[in-house]
Amino acid sequence: MVERPENDSGSERVNNGYTAEDIKVLKGLEGVRKRPAMYIGDTDQRGLHHLVFEVVDNSIDEAMGGYCDRIEVSINANNSVTVKDYGRGIPVDIHPEEGISALEVVMTVLHAGGKFDRHTYKVSGGLHGVGVSVVNALSEWCEVKVGQSGKLYRQSYVRGAPQGDVSEEGKTDFQGTETTFIPDSEIFEEIEWKFTTITQRLREMAFLNSGLEIIAEDKRVDKERREVYKFDGGLVEFVEYLDENRGALIPKPISISGERDNVSVEIALIWNDSYQENIYSYVNNINTIEGGTHLVGFRAALTRTLNNYAVKNNIFKNEKFSLSGDDCREGMTAVISVMVPEPQFEGQTKTKLGNSEVKGIVETLFGEALSMTFEETPSIARKILEKAVQAARARDAARKARDLTRRKGALESGDLPGKLADCSIKDPELCELYLVEGDSAGGSAKQGRDRSFQAILPLRGKILNVEKARLDKILGNEEIRTMISAVGTGFISDDGEENGGLDLSKLRYGKIIIMTDADVDGAHIRTLLLTFFYRYMRDLIQQGHIYIAQPPLYRVSKGRQEFYAYDDEGKDRYIDRLGGSKGVKLQRYKGLGEMNPDQLWKTTMDPERRTVLRVAIEDAAEADRLFTVLMGDKVEPRREFIENNAEFVKNLDV
Repeated sequence: MVERPENDSGSERVNNGYTAEDIKVLKGLEGVRKRPAMYIGDTDQRGLHHLVFEVVDNSIDEAMGGYCDRIEVSINANNSVTVKDYGRGIPVDIHPEEGISALEVVMTVLHAGGKFDRHTYKVSGGLHGVGVSVVNALSEWCEVKVGQSGKLYRQSYVRGAPQGDVSEEGKTDFQGTETTFIPDSEIFEEIEWKFTTITQRLREMAFLNSGLEIIAEDKRVDKERREVYKFDGGLVEFVEYLDENRGALIPKPISISGERDNVSVEIALIWNDSYQENIYSYVNNINTIEGGTHLVGFRAALTRTLNNYAVKNNIFKNEKFSLSGDDCREGMTAVISVMVPEPQFEGQTKTKLGNSEVKGIVETLFGEALSMTFEETPSIARKILEKAVQAARARDAARKARDLTRRKGALESGDLPGKLADCSIKDPELCELYLVEGDSAGGSAKQGRDRSFQAILPLRGKILNVEKARLDKILGNEEIRTMISAVGTGFISDDGEENGGLDLSKLRYGKIIIMTDADVDGAHIRTLLLTFFYRYMRDLIQQGHIYIAQPPLYRVSKGRQEFYAYDDEGKDRYIDRLGGSKGVKLQRYKGLGEMNPDQLWKTTMDPERRTVLRVAIEDAAEADRLFTVLMGDKVEPRREFIENNAEFVKNLDV
């Protein structure tokens, strides 16, 4: 028998002072302001821009319903943002249950909106009903104008609270909704809009909604820009845009669309002469970066259709093998967009579709249409299969190379490379691996590091450009094999065609820091390393494990005073601080090897004083295009990119 402790009265259980007074009830939008990260992910740059996308998503839903053909987004001179759509306009009449205007309900009540009614929106991206009310809650002020039936209505809010009732402002020809807001500085530490971050998302939405015109404008002083996106070709134009810097294997993209059981499917795909696959999947305009059942169905249909056609037409001849999914997808760029009335996403991030029925729908529709395309255009089928067969042979060669290197111990995490100076702590969350350019800098880093948690791996010269090589050749590069061994996770396409061989549970270092010279060669080596990580260890970037060290460019000293500057502005500032250039010693570091171990530790490796940049992928499609431009075979797109962006460059490879 378990005895229950009693208080002095002997009649009640002890609760350690935990009473009803400890239960906090946050009314209205207070909960959003108290825990903003629960609703927008974080309060840094990503969360800040998420506010814009939440408002835009409502306008996109109007377009998906066929009620809107134009959306305008502008960053205003006062740092506010305006999103204007020409849809139906948020209703302004009195809500029957709440007794206030429906506009006020939408802007101030969580889980309120038209997305929960199948009659209002057949499909919708904003399914949680918290979007625009969360934006309102996290804004210093917000103003909404609605044009309906020739009349203009308006309501303003301060930190989510309405400032009076909805008012009728007069007559107007405008039909739709215009929302203007400025994020709250009490919530966001820095309010600095990135126009390119916003336009990347808007361009993507324009591709996914053919015929929809989206206008983006930056009205800030000295930052004025204007972009107009409208793609009548939809996904076909999207694929062509993604592949414009690669050599096409077939004349034009294959386009497939259909509908079954109220689920509509649209797919565009093309093959190029590269060795990577690039698949982007969407559900109701949401980028499902983790895939899901629609992607599984697509892959299954593609592999089966290609193998069936090859067998039927004796493409393999006397070779007894079948194509794997990796073989079929080598050099393929595809965009998959499905519209599902009631999507079930795994997790709160809405990045993986879970509806089991969608797999069969996509697999059937795509498989039948692709088979018909191959029968009608056998020349296209043969070109695709020729590349897939070459990929299969290279895969076999890569397997043999991998087996050979494993027998030698080069890829086994338990047999670490000899030039790795490992750390003593074994907890990955506490450990760092520095990838250092050159043996000289590697020597200084080994002497200057904290041996308990910092490991050093010197890299000799420039690694192979993986953008231009198949896996068998990549595994023949000693520096790449050494890195794979040191990191410990394996790499994509290592084992198994669907899951790849990347296992983050085997990651030996929580931070992998690229430390190269602050010159052109150092930048090139940095880009080569980032290309390798993006193509073959992408999860390391997506999970925030890849960093870039920031070594100083100058040492400014006078007497016993010394400062380290990371740019010319910093150098000039320190010279002024020391009373001008007279008597000041200025040292320009041409490479890491010029710093002694103590200097390298103080400036670049000491966690208390260093600056490191975490590498992030804000937009996978744009990142893929950028790596292709910078590291691919075509020179002209690279030259054009450099000419157009040279004046904006700070950290080109980040």
